[in-house]
Amino acid sequence: MATPEFDLNDIKRRMQGAVASLSKDLGSLRTGRATPSLLDPIQVDAYGSSMPMAQVATVSVPEPRLLSISVWDRSMVTAVEKAIRESDLGLNPQTEGQTIRLRIPEMNEQRRKEMVKVAHKYTEEARVAVRHVRRDGLDHLKKLLKDSAISEDDEKRQAADVQKATDQFIAEIDGVLAAKEKEIMHV
Repeated sequence: MATPEFDLNDIKRRMQGAVASLSKDLGSLRTGRATPSLLDPIQVDAYGSSMPMAQVATVSVPEPRLLSISVWDRSMVTAVEKAIRESDLGLNPQTEGQTIRLRIPEMNEQRRKEMVKVAHKYTEEARVAVRHVRRDGLDHLKKLLKDSAISEDDEKRQAADVQKATDQFIAEIDGVLAAKEKEIMHV
């Protein structure tokens, strides 16, 4: 039975997934500016199931502090409106026919600080995910060494490569956080 090879690219791909997930999570945080991704976490009860907003309406940004939601099916307008009200975004929808307008209010200092804390929480989860991938990679290398599939020098070299990739992705995560923090705190 052949021992599976060690694949550093797979490790990097999995770490990149953690960064992509963080970017998606941070994109849904309110910063005081209107972005369509703000509504990504909202699920609408439509046709007997729960659907993402993007599957029942088109979201656009006509002004920096305004979201315009064009609901495709007139019968879904009240369901979309209800989903927005029940979300924890604190937004008040104004309906005109099949279009729902959302004014994004200015965020006060306290709310901004709360958003930064949430961003830090998401970031820490991403760091932990990257470290889990690193641990999996190092465990795999130890197993290959134990099974005499690789030499001790190869194990040390590849472990150093895994650590270098980990450091690179942690730095990337910190950069994403810094950019989001700056965006949230910008008045």
